Amino acid sequence: MPKLYFKYGAMGSSKTAQALMTKFNYEEKGYTVGLMKPATDDRDGADVIRSRIGLEGRGIVISNGLDLYDWFLQNRYDVLVIDEAQFLTAAQVEQLKDIAMEFVPVLCFGLKTDFRTYMFEGSKRLFEIADSLTEIKSVCRCGRKAEVNARIKDGRVVKEGEQILIGGNDAYIGMCYNCWQAGKLD
Repeated sequence: MPKLYFKYGAMGSSKTAQALMTKFNYEEKGYTVGLMKPATDDRDGADVIRSRIGLEGRGIVISNGLDLYDWFLQNRYDVLVIDEAQFLTAAQVEQLKDIAMEFVPVLCFGLKTDFRTYMFEGSKRLFEIADSLTEIKSVCRCGRKAEVNARIKDGRVVKEGEQILIGGNDAYIGMCYNCWQAGKLD
């Protein structure tokens, strides 16, 4: 039976690279793969999915109002791979669960929490209903496990502001909770 998977990690943990490698691995075996990402993440272009190590692919853009179940019925794939899944709505996660229960595996990759350590709507719902949760681990500069997505501005850790600010290494780094709490950048 297909499942709904959520593979999550802090910034810099290779989530997007793993999503692109997953797509490649399925396609190499002859499967059709719907590679997707929410429209919220437009930093590399609306339909571009790019990892920090240079892997890249074109994806299908998921608008906030898109009913993924109805979309899937019109656009059948053997597997769905969704990057930046934290930006999905709760209803879209539920639609992905329905797709996984009835049709095909759905593999979601994304952040668990924002820079303030609060869950995103999509991540929260994935934690509640995904069949499989896997943490993609990365390391803080101090050597501990990175678990916080620290927002950086003007050389300091920022702990207040809007939940969503699209950015990469220029705006975020993965840190352990201790370093984040202390505001340590070195």
